Amino acid sequence: MDKLSCYLLLLLSFFCFRLDLSWSLETRFNRAPYNQGSSDLANLVYHMGPVLSSPIKLYIIWYGNWNSTHQATIRDFLNSFSSPALSPSVADWWKTVRLYTDQTGSNITDSLSLSGEFFDSRLSNGVRLNRLSMQHIIKNAVTSKPSPLPLDPRNGLYLVLTSSDVQVDEFCRAVCGFHYFSFPSIVGATVPYAWIGYSGTQCPGVCAYPFARPLGAPPPSAMGGNDIMRPPNGDAGVDGMISVIAHELAESSSNPLVNAWYAGDNPIAPGEIADMCLGLYGSGGGGGYVGKVSTDAGGNGYNVNGVKGRRFLVQWVWDPEKKRCFGPNAMD
Repeated sequence: MDKLSCYLLLLLSFFCFRLDLSWSLETRFNRAPYNQGSSDLANLVYHMGPVLSSPIKLYIIWYGNWNSTHQATIRDFLNSFSSPALSPSVADWWKTVRLYTDQTGSNITDSLSLSGEFFDSRLSNGVRLNRLSMQHIIKNAVTSKPSPLPLDPRNGLYLVLTSSDVQVDEFCRAVCGFHYFSFPSIVGATVPYAWIGYSGTQCPGVCAYPFARPLGAPPPSAMGGNDIMRPPNGDAGVDGMISVIAHELAESSSNPLVNAWYAGDNPIAPGEIADMCLGLYGSGGGGGYVGKVSTDAGGNGYNVNGVKGRRFLVQWVWDPEKKRCFGPNAMD
């Protein structure tokens, strides 16, 4: 969404987000009742546009200077969508997203595959970016020789992931990520895409919640105690980024052209299926408490399993049948 500005700050007392097609901080902090699933605000409406019902081919553009360990964590997360793992799994989490259909009754696909990567370590568009820059980055990735990414308007979904040394307008102040669609005049075709930034050094307390404490806020904890939850893969920035990626994938699939599933009257700043549940990761969550999630012996919090024994913490999404936020680790 243009407001695809995806996850941002969890605002002090009520950690909820609002996505204008983006993961937004204001939303995150001010919508606890919205997230609880009992509010009239949770009025998702289908606006007759397409959802991503064909198999999704994910193309990553690594923009900036990336840590190879962080890249491996993100790859394993993306490879977990269509691979078997212990329950509750990443694939189980996606089953709620799949409940959304288009006007023909076709569900969102259950097939997501990591199909290509492009490394833009030379920073083709500089170190300071805005929203439109993402489309120019995609254009560079699909036209660069000798090994461009394919331009795939039928099945492609492009993820522009920026490293810690890249500055993006509104990042950390208003958003943690966003999704939208490309303009043919820039990229050469209309394709859905999402941007997510690495927040580990720039603003972990904003975009890596609940693995870091927002300034002035009580400490988030897996069990409601006083300790900060530890990240399951050892880095608050990349583990926080995983949940934002999940958020944007869910909304890119259910509202790719900003004319399908969203709440509210403004398609430029809609409430999408993940916006409804910002800050919720388990049963009983709300008001700054993430909900009931699992922890290992080291205090690392997680709610889904992935490939290679990986564990991840991903926010819940709105279930259109249950009419509430839901995830595979729900206790009811």
